[in-house]
Amino acid sequence: MNNIITYESLRNFAYSNDKICRMPVKGIAVEFKGLGLSFMYCEDMAEGKMFAEKGIIYIIPYNNPWAWMNRQAVNFTDEIIDVLIRHYKLHDDIPIVASGSSMGGLSALVYAVYANRTPIACAANCPVCDLPFHYTERPDLPRTLYSAFYSYNMTFDEALETASPVHLADKMPPIKYYIFHCECDSSVDKKMHSDVFVDILRKKHTVIYHSVPDRDHCDLPADMEALYLNYISDSIEGTGK
Repeated sequence: MNNIITYESLRNFAYSNDKICRMPVKGIAVEFKGLGLSFMYCEDMAEGKMFAEKGIIYIIPYNNPWAWMNRQAVNFTDEIIDVLIRHYKLHDDIPIVASGSSMGGLSALVYAVYANRTPIACAANCPVCDLPFHYTERPDLPRTLYSAFYSYNMTFDEALETASPVHLADKMPPIKYYIFHCECDSSVDKKMHSDVFVDILRKKHTVIYHSVPDRDHCDLPADMEALYLNYISDSIEGTGK
């Protein structure tokens, strides 16, 4: 299939702060949203303005809200980044950071494995890390996961493992990982997800792990939210590109 997304149609497919971004562009920050979120942004939000001032293009791909970073979601994100790189004539190794919360956190981690351009860092807030387990964790999840992976030419469990950070741990690239997880998370069990994944990942990779007390799912306090955003921008600014 020919590429459908052009720079002129980009905002039908993603939020981007590029029109207010300070030039030259230093890097690209990709933020993946959580399960079921389908909001389209008509105006620049605080994060978009903050990254723009630093010369960082900040994008939010409008992936299928039940995508779970399946093959189409990976390709869709690659295509959006390709459009921006072509339009602004950016060098092909422009620093990219993947980030997100909940399903978006899983998406950031999984995207790091499959992306055409491997991110230099990944920041994840309360990420889903064990997708086969998550299938059993809440009654609202099986329909979404079946929707994302039913067409894969393999068993369903095998399909889930293709987008499960715990099962992809050996394939995770040698980049920096910044993971936050709220200790009172009632939607994504911290012990079954981030705790397990971080223990595995630390055997080979640099991981900074923040266990956030007294907070439920993705509910970072202001200082932790600022730190999360700083990890993203500092990763790009530290490259000197």
